[in-house]
Amino acid sequence: MADHSIEKPLAELLRPQLLKDVVGQSHLLGENGTIRQLLVLHRLPSLILWGPPGSGKTTLARLISKETGRAFVQLSAVFAGVADLRKVFEQAQSTPGMILFIDEIHRFNKSQQDALLGPVESGLVILIGATTENPSFSLNSALLSRARVLVLNRLADEELELLLQKAESHLGKRLALSEAARQAVISLADGDARMLLNYVETVAALNPATDLSAEELGKVLQKRAALYDKNQEYHYNLISAFIKSMRGSDPDAALYWMARMLEGGEDPLYLARRLIRFASEDIGLADPQALTHALTVYQCYERLGSPEGELAIANAVVYLATAPKSNAVYMALKKVRKAASQTGSLPPPKHILNAPTKLMQQEGYGEGYQYDHDAPDAFSGQNFFPEEMKRQTFYTPVERGFEREISKRLDYWNKLRSQR
Repeated sequence: MADHSIEKPLAELLRPQLLKDVVGQSHLLGENGTIRQLLVLHRLPSLILWGPPGSGKTTLARLISKETGRAFVQLSAVFAGVADLRKVFEQAQSTPGMILFIDEIHRFNKSQQDALLGPVESGLVILIGATTENPSFSLNSALLSRARVLVLNRLADEELELLLQKAESHLGKRLALSEAARQAVISLADGDARMLLNYVETVAALNPATDLSAEELGKVLQKRAALYDKNQEYHYNLISAFIKSMRGSDPDAALYWMARMLEGGEDPLYLARRLIRFASEDIGLADPQALTHALTVYQCYERLGSPEGELAIANAVVYLATAPKSNAVYMALKKVRKAASQTGSLPPPKHILNAPTKLMQQEGYGEGYQYDHDAPDAFSGQNFFPEEMKRQTFYTPVERGFEREISKRLDYWNKLRSQR
């Protein structure tokens, strides 16, 4: 009779049984690590474990329960609802202080999160929630105020290598991989321990007669998309890195983050729109052609699409990253809007108002206006601010790029103004 028993995956077989066996997260599990200190002090608060896939969130929750001797109940926010929570709370009446582990807690809606507040506040249950998304965005403030957020990091390459060695020890054999292929497995895992062990399992099952090369490995393993969620934390992190790399005049880093987002499935037109904003906000008049260049690239991608249009975006990224930078107009706009709100509805001085009617002429509209082109240097030096408002300087150009020329012009006109 066939044996239909379920064989556990390698990731489950190698799940650590003691905290000291956990690979990675030394900032939490080291001698002075947060979790280690909490266990030593015997004071376990509710926790939110925030980290990427395969960083050990479920493992840590189970081991904390084992170390503290507390009852452990696990729910998945994908399938559980308020009714399931009530059953757990009833069970906790006989075992107060039990650990309630909720995987993917960010999937709970507001009412489901609110159902946790009372039992967590009273200590009936100790909540350990696991999430791959920024808790600031996905969990309500009331729940966050009752829990401590611990951040888990993606595993470093050397930590994945250690995990790979543990897997080989468990399997009782070395994986048939060339050194380049071994590094490729680690790179493809992208900091995810579970994914690494899945790859190990695949290669071990093949049991090739000779070591696989990196190219041969690529035919066996499907390329894993880089971790990137167009609507959540990674989206904001990567676009921030992209913009700040351009602002820091680093075209290589900017191109890298652009590629990361494109590989993750970002809409290229979204990147093109951000280039337009960057050109006006971070370059401004230091290079007046930057905005035109960014607008042209947007139109170019609309006409060409991928992949040809992405080259145009890359051109713009390098152009903007290497352009002189100025946020002088951006800062001037912030200042002038503040001044406009403070000064209310002060009227313009009458000498710069048109006088299309006789009444307006009688009221002095347009009286004394000096036509600038009539002046020898095409500059009248008249006041254009409200009469009740002292003249102010909002725009201060930088000594970079084209704004250096603008600065010279303004200095020249200020000198003429003071003489008249």
